[in-house]
Amino acid sequence: MNRIYNFSAGPGTLPVPVLEEASQSVLEFQNSGMSILELSHRGKWYDPVHAEAQAQVLATLGLSESEYALALLGGGASLQFAMLPLNFLGAGQTADYVDAGEWGAKAIGEARRVGTVHLAGSSKTTNYDRLPELTPSGNARYFHLTTNNTIEGTQVFALPKTGGAPLIADASSDIFGVDRDYSQFDLIYAGAQKNAGPAGVTMVVVRKSFLETAHKDLAPMLSYQTQCEKQSLYNTPPVFPIYVLGLTLKWIAAEGGVAAIAARNQAKAEAIYDALDACAPVFSSCVAIKEHRSWMNLTFRVATAELEKAFLAEAVAAGMDGLPGHRNVGGFRASIYNAFPMAGCDALAALIRDFARRKG
Repeated sequence: MNRIYNFSAGPGTLPVPVLEEASQSVLEFQNSGMSILELSHRGKWYDPVHAEAQAQVLATLGLSESEYALALLGGGASLQFAMLPLNFLGAGQTADYVDAGEWGAKAIGEARRVGTVHLAGSSKTTNYDRLPELTPSGNARYFHLTTNNTIEGTQVFALPKTGGAPLIADASSDIFGVDRDYSQFDLIYAGAQKNAGPAGVTMVVVRKSFLETAHKDLAPMLSYQTQCEKQSLYNTPPVFPIYVLGLTLKWIAAEGGVAAIAARNQAKAEAIYDALDACAPVFSSCVAIKEHRSWMNLTFRVATAELEKAFLAEAVAAGMDGLPGHRNVGGFRASIYNAFPMAGCDALAALIRDFARRKG
């Protein structure tokens, strides 16, 4: 197997042991005589897979099953942008939202379809090159933020004061990758396809006391209460992504848990940032404040369009894929999620240094 360094922003790199076990299960799951892709979601072969994955999500986050409920859903984080206000925001109520990038802005757009949004902070005027200062409304139904901004390359490390409002997070691109106190959140949602598995399953972790305050008159498919009460089996769940999610969480545990993964992620990011900082002005980070730089998505630019083209060609020749930045912002983006190897970060850092030495 000849694996390249996959810097894609998502779907991202998965652990090789997970890929190996999953590939075998695509042919035959255990001794069932069936592929994992063929299993009934209500059969004896899948039941333990589903239950274990649910338990593992909470355990990996350090959360109690007595305090938190979990739903494993389709639709990605984009569906959660709408489901969250549909479940918790009503007429005459205000929700606090942080606008620190494109995904936060989209979440705000969906919330405004349902109720009133107080902009608790925005860095739009500086093209999202930093995290904004925050001013909670003080009377919000909930406070929503995006923990890691994949397009812009900023990340939240210190959780905000919300003025007493329940704290909600879109943690799609750094869940299981930062050692946080996840009990500070009342609801977390995250697509799996960056740090926890393939595309197709989204985790929604919600404090049970907060869940009890959700609207009761929603369509069942859009109701957190229904989805949690039915253990994510109201309709056919995304069986294969849930299975791979479970395998990935076992891998995280074997690697030492979230704390060990987070320490590794920090070291990987620092290797690349050190190279970028040492190679100015040929290279420059897109994030203005070092403390706001993401460990997951490292955004940077090369001094000229000609040099950008040359650098990308050399990166591709060196077995690196997925480095061009998001189409809306350009530049470069190195996405180094949990399973991305340190060797790939070292290789990119070495290329940056060598390129700057030759072209600077």
